[in-house]
Amino acid sequence: MLRRYFRGVHYTFVQPMRVIRDDHAGLLLWTPAGSEFAVLRDAAGNSQHELPINEMRSPRLVRKTWEDNDILVLRPYDGWHSIWWFFERGDFVGWYVNLETPCARHENAIDLTDLVLDVWVRPDRTWEWKDEDEMAARIGNPAYFDAEQAAVVRAEGERLIRLAEAGAFPFDGTHVDFRPDPTWPVPVLPEDLGRPS
Repeated sequence: MLRRYFRGVHYTFVQPMRVIRDDHAGLLLWTPAGSEFAVLRDAAGNSQHELPINEMRSPRLVRKTWEDNDILVLRPYDGWHSIWWFFERGDFVGWYVNLETPCARHENAIDLTDLVLDVWVRPDRTWEWKDEDEMAARIGNPAYFDAEQAAVVRAEGERLIRLAEAGAFPFDGTHVDFRPDPTWPVPVLPEDLGRPS
Protein backbone atom coordinates (compact mmCIF):
# COMPACT_ATOMS: atom_id res chain seq x y z
CA MET A 1 0.00 0.00 0.00
CA LEU A 2 1.35 3.46 -0.88
CA ARG A 3 0.65 6.34 1.49
CA ARG A 4 0.78 9.40 -0.77
CA TYR A 5 0.55 13.01 0.37
CA PHE A 6 -0.18 15.64 -2.25
CA ARG A 7 -0.69 19.36 -2.58
CA GLY A 8 -2.07 20.72 -5.84
CA VAL A 9 -0.56 18.81 -8.77
CA HIS A 10 2.41 17.38 -6.84
CA TYR A 11 2.90 14.43 -4.58
CA THR A 12 4.89 15.74 -1.62
CA PHE A 13 5.64 12.44 0.14
CA VAL A 14 5.18 8.81 -0.92
CA GLN A 15 5.85 5.86 1.39
CA PRO A 16 5.23 2.15 0.80
CA MET A 17 3.72 0.39 3.81
CA ARG A 18 2.53 -3.08 4.76
CA VAL A 19 -1.20 -3.35 5.59
CA ILE A 20 -1.53 -4.93 9.05
CA ARG A 21 -5.27 -4.44 9.39
CA ASP A 22 -8.07 -2.91 7.31
CA ASP A 23 -11.29 -2.62 9.31
CA HIS A 24 -13.81 -0.23 10.90
CA ALA A 25 -11.00 1.61 12.75
CA GLY A 26 -9.23 2.34 9.46
CA LEU A 27 -5.97 1.19 7.97
CA LEU A 28 -3.19 0.00 10.26
CA LEU A 29 0.09 0.24 8.34
CA TRP A 30 3.72 -0.64 9.07
CA THR A 31 7.09 0.32 7.66
CA PRO A 32 10.54 -0.32 9.13
CA ALA A 33 13.62 1.85 9.25
CA GLY A 34 15.65 1.17 6.13
CA SER A 35 12.69 1.27 3.76
CA GLU A 36 12.54 3.62 0.79
CA PHE A 37 10.29 6.67 0.51
CA ALA A 38 10.11 9.73 -1.73
CA VAL A 39 9.88 13.39 -0.75
CA LEU A 40 9.37 16.54 -2.82
CA ARG A 41 12.47 18.73 -3.27
CA ASP A 42 13.09 21.69 -5.53
CA ALA A 43 16.09 22.37 -7.77
CA ALA A 44 18.00 23.89 -4.83
CA GLY A 45 17.22 20.93 -2.54
CA ASN A 46 14.55 22.71 -0.47
CA SER A 47 11.64 20.70 0.92
CA GLN A 48 8.17 22.05 1.49
CA HIS A 49 9.20 22.61 5.12
CA GLU A 50 11.67 25.26 3.96
CA LEU A 51 9.53 26.78 1.20
CA PRO A 52 5.82 26.82 0.39
CA ILE A 53 5.12 24.49 -2.52
CA ASN A 54 4.09 27.37 -4.78
CA GLU A 55 7.54 28.97 -4.29
CA MET A 56 9.54 25.82 -5.05
CA ARG A 57 11.50 25.88 -8.32
CA SER A 58 11.22 22.72 -10.47
CA PRO A 59 9.93 20.45 -7.66
CA ARG A 60 10.34 16.69 -8.06
CA LEU A 61 10.18 13.58 -5.92
CA VAL A 62 13.53 12.39 -4.58
CA ARG A 63 13.96 8.83 -3.29
CA LYS A 64 15.45 8.49 0.19
CA THR A 65 15.83 5.91 2.97
CA TRP A 66 13.58 6.08 6.04
CA GLU A 67 16.01 6.11 8.97
CA ASP A 68 16.00 5.72 12.76
CA ASN A 69 12.44 4.60 13.52
CA ASP A 70 10.04 1.83 12.58
CA ILE A 71 6.50 3.20 12.42
CA LEU A 72 3.03 1.79 12.83
CA VAL A 73 0.38 4.14 11.41
CA LEU A 74 -3.36 4.15 12.14
CA ARG A 75 -5.16 6.02 9.36
CA PRO A 76 -8.90 6.39 10.19
CA TYR A 77 -10.77 6.60 6.87
CA ASP A 78 -12.76 9.75 7.64
CA GLY A 79 -10.42 11.24 10.24
CA TRP A 80 -8.48 14.48 9.91
CA HIS A 81 -5.36 12.84 11.34
CA SER A 82 -3.24 9.73 11.50
CA ILE A 83 -1.49 8.38 14.58
CA TRP A 84 2.05 7.07 14.22
CA TRP A 85 3.61 4.77 16.84
CA PHE A 86 7.39 5.27 16.71
CA PHE A 87 9.71 2.39 17.64
CA GLU A 88 13.47 2.59 18.08
CA ARG A 89 15.15 -0.82 17.87
CA GLY A 90 11.85 -2.40 18.92
CA ASP A 91 11.15 -0.05 21.85
CA PHE A 92 8.14 2.27 21.73
CA VAL A 93 9.31 5.91 21.94
CA GLY A 94 6.16 7.96 21.32
CA TRP A 95 3.17 8.87 19.20
CA TYR A 96 3.21 11.34 16.32
CA VAL A 97 -0.15 12.94 15.57
CA ASN A 98 -0.07 13.92 11.90
CA LEU A 99 -2.88 16.32 11.05
CA GLU A 100 -4.11 15.61 7.51
CA THR A 101 -7.20 15.43 5.33
CA PRO A 102 -9.40 12.35 5.12
CA CYS A 103 -7.91 9.91 2.61
CA ALA A 104 -9.06 8.94 -0.86
CA ARG A 105 -8.77 5.17 -1.16
CA HIS A 106 -7.43 3.49 -4.29
CA GLU A 107 -6.66 -0.16 -5.02
CA ASN A 108 -3.09 -0.04 -3.71
CA ALA A 109 -2.79 3.49 -2.32
CA ILE A 110 -4.32 6.20 -0.20
CA ASP A 111 -4.05 9.87 -1.15
CA LEU A 112 -4.30 12.72 1.35
CA THR A 113 -2.97 16.19 2.11
CA ASP A 114 -0.71 17.00 5.05
CA LEU A 115 -2.04 19.94 7.10
CA VAL A 116 1.42 21.04 8.34
CA LEU A 117 0.72 21.22 12.11
CA ASP A 118 1.50 18.08 14.14
CA VAL A 119 1.79 16.93 17.76
CA TRP A 120 4.47 14.76 19.39
CA VAL A 121 3.19 12.74 22.38
CA ARG A 122 5.79 11.08 24.63
CA PRO A 123 5.17 7.69 26.30
CA ASP A 124 4.28 9.53 29.56
CA ARG A 125 1.64 11.43 27.51
CA THR A 126 3.32 14.82 27.81
CA TRP A 127 3.20 16.51 24.43
CA GLU A 128 4.41 19.37 22.26
CA TRP A 129 3.24 21.02 19.06
CA LYS A 130 5.40 20.47 15.97
CA ASP A 131 5.79 22.85 13.01
CA GLU A 132 3.84 25.76 14.54
CA ASP A 133 6.14 28.28 12.84
CA GLU A 134 5.66 26.60 9.47
CA MET A 135 1.88 26.58 9.97
CA ALA A 136 1.85 30.30 10.83
CA ALA A 137 3.93 31.09 7.74
CA ARG A 138 1.50 29.20 5.46
CA ILE A 139 -1.70 30.92 6.67
CA GLY A 140 -3.04 33.05 3.84
CA ASN A 141 -0.99 31.28 1.16
CA PRO A 142 -3.51 30.17 -1.51
CA ALA A 143 -1.78 26.78 -1.82
CA TYR A 144 -2.48 26.11 1.89
CA PHE A 145 -5.18 27.60 4.12
CA ASP A 146 -6.71 30.76 5.50
CA ALA A 147 -6.89 31.65 9.21
CA GLU A 148 -10.30 30.00 9.65
CA GLN A 149 -9.14 26.71 8.11
CA ALA A 150 -5.94 26.83 10.19
CA ALA A 151 -8.07 27.20 13.35
CA VAL A 152 -10.00 24.04 12.40
CA VAL A 153 -6.71 22.15 11.96
CA ARG A 154 -5.48 23.34 15.37
CA ALA A 155 -8.81 22.36 16.99
CA GLU A 156 -8.37 18.80 15.70
CA GLY A 157 -4.89 18.75 17.24
CA GLU A 158 -6.30 20.02 20.54
CA ARG A 159 -8.98 17.29 20.48
CA LEU A 160 -6.31 14.61 20.10
CA ILE A 161 -4.16 16.21 22.81
CA ARG A 162 -7.12 15.86 25.21
CA LEU A 163 -7.35 12.16 24.33
CA ALA A 164 -3.62 11.77 25.00
CA GLU A 165 -3.83 13.57 28.36
CA ALA A 166 -6.74 11.32 29.35
CA GLY A 167 -4.90 8.16 28.27
CA ALA A 168 -7.80 7.36 25.92
CA PHE A 169 -7.52 5.39 22.68
CA PRO A 170 -5.26 5.47 20.77
CA PHE A 171 -3.01 6.72 23.60
CA ASP A 172 -4.08 3.97 26.03
CA GLY A 173 -1.22 1.55 25.45
CA THR A 174 -2.74 -0.02 22.34
CA HIS A 175 -0.01 -1.24 19.94
CA VAL A 176 2.93 -0.06 22.10
CA ASP A 177 4.10 -3.69 22.24
CA PHE A 178 3.66 -4.26 18.50
CA ARG A 179 6.27 -6.54 16.95
CA PRO A 180 6.43 -7.12 13.20
CA ASP A 181 6.83 -10.59 11.76
CA PRO A 182 10.59 -10.87 11.12
CA THR A 183 9.90 -12.62 7.79
CA TRP A 184 8.07 -9.62 6.31
CA PRO A 185 9.96 -8.10 3.38
CA VAL A 186 10.79 -4.40 3.47
CA PRO A 187 8.14 -2.43 1.50
CA VAL A 188 9.49 -1.11 -1.81
CA LEU A 189 8.58 1.97 -3.83
CA PRO A 190 7.43 1.24 -7.39
CA GLU A 191 9.23 2.90 -10.29
CA ASP A 192 6.12 4.89 -11.29
CA LEU A 193 4.76 6.89 -8.36
CA GLY A 194 1.94 8.37 -10.45
CA ARG A 195 0.42 11.83 -10.20
CA PRO A 196 -2.40 13.15 -8.04
CA SER A 197 -5.77 12.90 -9.78
